[in-house]
Amino acid sequence: MNKIAELVATWFGCGYAPFGPGTFGSLGAIIPAYIACTYYGASPFLFAILGFLILFPGIWAASATAEARGLKDPQIVVVDEVSGQWVTLAGMTAVGSWKAWLAAFVLFRLFDILKPWPVRQLEALPGGVGIMADDVMAGVYGALVLYGLGWFNLI
Repeated sequence: MNKIAELVATWFGCGYAPFGPGTFGSLGAIIPAYIACTYYGASPFLFAILGFLILFPGIWAASATAEARGLKDPQIVVVDEVSGQWVTLAGMTAVGSWKAWLAAFVLFRLFDILKPWPVRQLEALPGGVGIMADDVMAGVYGALVLYGLGWFNLI
């Protein structure tokens, strides 16, 4: 089971990137989302649903991987970035705009790195819950700002 947990936790290997694994995890979320929206007509709201649906397997995988590695939040665990990035995409109003996709990526990474209240506090929750919860909250912030930018036609 540890191999499956690590496969999910690293988002099929994105977490093994030699630098910036969180950034690669976000890219591992945004690229299939872009393809699904552009070529298959998927709604950004679908990614809010997926972002929350992946919480339960993500918590399990993050917990198992952290325990196996003996670390609270190993850098290779990026399923949390996938969840948060997908939640951010739910705020997108202009699916056809490259600026909106870039803004979604940058906003999520910004909130994930800066960790404004209560993002940092959620990180303190135990195990995989803490690993996942802070990124989901960063995704909520990203979605709200992204929606506002779209609402005012800034992207």
